Amino acid sequence: MKLVADWRRVLKRAWSVRLMILADILSGLEVIFSLPDIADRLDWPQGIFAALSGLTTAAAFVARLVAQTGVPNEADHEDQT
Repeated sequence: MKLVADWRRVLKRAWSVRLMILADILSGLEVIFSLPDIADRLDWPQGIFAALSGLTTAAAFVARLVAQTGVPNEADHEDQT
């Protein structure tokens, strides 16, 4: 396994990374809001955060395949070697 070239820049700028972080947060919220004490006090639809997490993960998949400005891709670095 090899890291992509300029991985720090990709980590900071790639929408796929941002969306995966958001999906992780939403998954955590699903667990927290499923706890009996919290779920009884709030009137959230059950599974809303899980559904949002699934949609965010799908968006991250798409974002990973789309060229993003400010994020280098492997083809750019292959030409320089």
